[in-house]
Amino acid sequence: MTISLDTLKKLRAETQAGVADCRQALEDALGDYKKAKRLLTDRGLEKAAKKEGKETSQGIVESYVHNGRVGVLVELRSETDFVARTDEFKNLAHEVSLQVCSMNPKNTRELLAEPYIRDPNLTIEGLMKQTIAKVGENITVARFTRMQLGDTIVNE
Repeated sequence: MTISLDTLKKLRAETQAGVADCRQALEDALGDYKKAKRLLTDRGLEKAAKKEGKETSQGIVESYVHNGRVGVLVELRSETDFVARTDEFKNLAHEVSLQVCSMNPKNTRELLAEPYIRDPNLTIEGLMKQTIAKVGENITVARFTRMQLGDTIVNE
């Protein structure tokens, strides 16, 4: 089957999957673009599921301050320092920080289950799995904290 280069480029740009994976998905979908995109998503989620449970000891602490009134710190972890330095990982850390700032979840479990503020059809866990599929390593939210001007301080 002949796959057009434009279709391959478009699929790669939208999914961030490798060229070989995009070509294989288009071939498996017999040239059906939407079906190929679904296949790549499903395959990415399968890859992410295989990464669950792997130790995450590296990462970054992302900070976000909104209008000087709300501040957030998020510790996002990966398996290696190499992945923690990638743009995909840094972008995920920023998006998680925005989510914490906007939605004020009580704990990590609640955060992961929340609909993503930029796409309500996707949860934060789903967003993380997409990034796991792209970078090829397990990623976890180790912890986060949110402070708002005027909140009562509780010393634990």
